[in-house]
Amino acid sequence: MRVKPILPSLKEKKRYLAYEIIADKRIDAQSAEDVITKTSLDYLGALGYGEAGIQVLKETHDNNRGLIRVGHKHVDRLKAALIFITKIKNQNVIVRSLGVSGVIKKAKEKYLEAK
Repeated sequence: MRVKPILPSLKEKKRYLAYEIIADKRIDAQSAEDVITKTSLDYLGALGYGEAGIQVLKETHDNNRGLIRVGHKHVDRLKAALIFITKIKNQNVIVRSLGVSGVIKKAKEKYLEAK
């Protein structure tokens, strides 16, 4: 017996949050992912982190900018969690959100491409 697929109206709606790390040196994608994940987990707790569906998209990290996938109801909580990031690899940093989009292609075009 085949399992029926989930209807589109029942799927979690995703948003892509563009972020920028302001630092003296470049931050590699793995370090950024580790710190964002740890801080989000600390701020939201295990249950909140799971509900938010946070996923750092490492392949989009370039020039200290990148994208994070998150559920549409949890965007503000993720933004709040990013405020608490102050150090990455013993380097003082500021992480700020550049904007939110519902489509990954538009998020890349609007927030990540050099101007």
